[in-house]
Amino acid sequence: MAMSRSRALLLGASLLGAVAFGSTAAWAVKVGPVEDPVRVVKIPKGQPIVIGVYEVLSGPDVGQGLDPYRGAQIAVTDMGDKLLGHPVKFIAEDDACSAEGGQTAATKLAANQQVVIALGSSCSPASTPAAPILWKAGIPNIAILAASPKLTDVKTRGPGFEGFSRVIFNALFEGEALAEWARNTKKFDKVAAIHDGTPYVEGLASAFANKFKSLGGTVVAVEAIAPTDVDMRPMLTRLSTAKPQMVFFPTYIAATAHIVQQAKQVDGFKDVMLMGSDNVLDKNFVAVGGKAIVGFPIISPPLDAESQGEGYKTLLKKYEKKFGEGPSTAWTAYGYDAYMLAAKSIEKVAVQEKDATYIPISKLQHAIITTKGMKGLTGEITCRPNGDCSQFRPVFYEFISGDAATFDVGKNPKAVKP
Repeated sequence: MAMSRSRALLLGASLLGAVAFGSTAAWAVKVGPVEDPVRVVKIPKGQPIVIGVYEVLSGPDVGQGLDPYRGAQIAVTDMGDKLLGHPVKFIAEDDACSAEGGQTAATKLAANQQVVIALGSSCSPASTPAAPILWKAGIPNIAILAASPKLTDVKTRGPGFEGFSRVIFNALFEGEALAEWARNTKKFDKVAAIHDGTPYVEGLASAFANKFKSLGGTVVAVEAIAPTDVDMRPMLTRLSTAKPQMVFFPTYIAATAHIVQQAKQVDGFKDVMLMGSDNVLDKNFVAVGGKAIVGFPIISPPLDAESQGEGYKTLLKKYEKKFGEGPSTAWTAYGYDAYMLAAKSIEKVAVQEKDATYIPISKLQHAIITTKGMKGLTGEITCRPNGDCSQFRPVFYEFISGDAATFDVGKNPKAVKP
C-alpha cells in the first residue's frame, strides 16, 4: 500500500543520509508536499510511472538481456498493468554488454528525470560505469544478472554505487563454492583459470583461484584472453604445460565455445576437466558450440524448471503466450523479481495526493536495501546494505547434445554430479 502523507514526512533524514549521494545533509529538494535530500519524482494523475531498462539487447548474448526484460514485462501484467493506479512505461536502452554501451545507455536514461528507477544490466561491464551515472542523476539501479564481486564491495568499488542493488547472487559466492567442491570433493591439487578481463568473469575466476589456494591447493596458471579472441590454441598450449587437473573459465558464449572446441585439438587436455559457468546457459551457446560441447559441465544456480517450482513453470507459459516463443535462456525469472522488488519498494514510499503521486528517491533506495524475506520466483530476496539481495546455491549441469533445438535447462544441459 502507498504510504500516507503524514507517515512519509515523519521519516527522518537520519535514515537517508547513507543513500543521499553519501551525504548526511538535511532536506534538499521539495516537490509538492514531499521533501527528499536526493530527488522527488512527481507523476501527475493518469501519467505513467517510467522505469528505465538498460540491457544487452543485441549480439550473441542477447538472450541474457532480452529474457529478463521480458520477465519484467510479465511482472507488470501480473500486477494488473498498473502501479499505484498509474500505467507503467519502460524505456529500454541496449548496453551491448560493454562498458561503452553501459555508459551510453545510462547517460540517456539519466537525462530523463521522469525515470524513477533503472533495471539492469545483465552484464557487469555495463553496470560498472552505469550505476554511478544513474545515481548521480538520482536514479536507483537494481541489476538483474550483473554479478561482479566488485559491484557490491564497498572497499573497492569507488563512489557512486550508493543507489546500486541486485537480485542476482554475488559471483564471489559462486567462485568459492566451486573451489570448495574442486578441492574437497574432487580432491584436485592443481587447477587453472581463464578470464576475459571483464568485471564479472575476472571476479568469478579470481574468487575461485583465491579460495582454492586458501584450501591448500595450487593454482598453476591464470590466463587472460580478450572477449573477442577467436584462436585460443596458443593460450591452451601454454596452459597445458602447467598440467592442471581442472580449468575453470566462466567466459561468455563465443569465447567459451572456442575454448571447448579448440581444447580438443591441443595435446595434454585429454584428462583435464573443463568447467564453465551459467554464463552459457543459452540456446545460442549450443548453436555455436555444436557437438564439441557434449559432456561439458558448468556450475550454476538451480535454473531448471523443476528446481524453480510451479511459479517458474507458470512464468514460462505466460512468456510463450505473450511473446509467441519460449525464452532462449533460463534468466527470465530474475527480470521478473527485479521489477517486483522495484514495484513493492515504490509502493512502500510513494505519497499519493488527489492530483499526483510523489516518489522520494532516498526513501525508495532505503526501502530496496532494507527488503527482508520477499518471496521471489528465484528464491527469497533479502537485501544487505551493500546491495546484495540473493544467495548462491550451487548445482552442476552438463550439455548432452549439440542440437540447439534440444536446449532445455534440466534436460540439455541436464543436472549432474560430476
